Amino acid sequence: MIPEMDVILRLGVAAILGSLIGIERERLSWAAGLRTHMLVCVGSSLIMLVSVYGFSNILQSDKVVLDPSRMAAQVVSGIGFLGAGSILLRGEIIRGLTTAASLWTVAAIGLAVGGGMYVAAVAGTAIVLLILAGIKPLERRYFADKQKRGITFLVHADTFNIGHLHTLMGASAGRVSKFLVKREADGNGYDEVAIVLSHTSEKEFDRIVQGFLKLEGIKSFDYSDL
Repeated sequence: MIPEMDVILRLGVAAILGSLIGIERERLSWAAGLRTHMLVCVGSSLIMLVSVYGFSNILQSDKVVLDPSRMAAQVVSGIGFLGAGSILLRGEIIRGLTTAASLWTVAAIGLAVGGGMYVAAVAGTAIVLLILAGIKPLERRYFADKQKRGITFLVHADTFNIGHLHTLMGASAGRVSKFLVKREADGNGYDEVAIVLSHTSEKEFDRIVQGFLKLEGIKSFDYSDL
């Protein structure tokens, strides 16, 4: 049987390693943040401890044979349900895949800590942090679509809101990265609406613009690449 202090140490290490990855996700305001990653890491570590050491008294019998890896396999497959909950569909854009992958990896880190593989757990945490925080700037610089397109127009006051935006754009509403409605300073009864779209093809943008041009009550309309 494993010493009690070693059990506490492993659970504590799992909490710390999970928190390091959780802080990075919390910084970006994802639903699965600090506490979620800590719980997943500690929980999977505890399951691994139970799997490896929880049946030691039963295994004293020559007629009983258990496979400790079976519970670990259940963690790997079962964490998918939690990961699916962090994936969001906004229009045609899927968000949260990286957070779901980080939860799955944190579960693996917890299993490694529970199994006493401290070096593998720490190294895995360092690599995950490098992927999440270190590679993201490079990804944005070299791979991300930098094309942003803006639409600005004046419309009769209180006649356009977020509900109208979804109705007008449909699935393309998921492309909206900024939506701002501001009352004109001169109080002439018009609102200034500013919309920024990202990852939008020229063909899709033209279709969106044509839809806005059909709106009633528009005083002025302008659009451009940002």
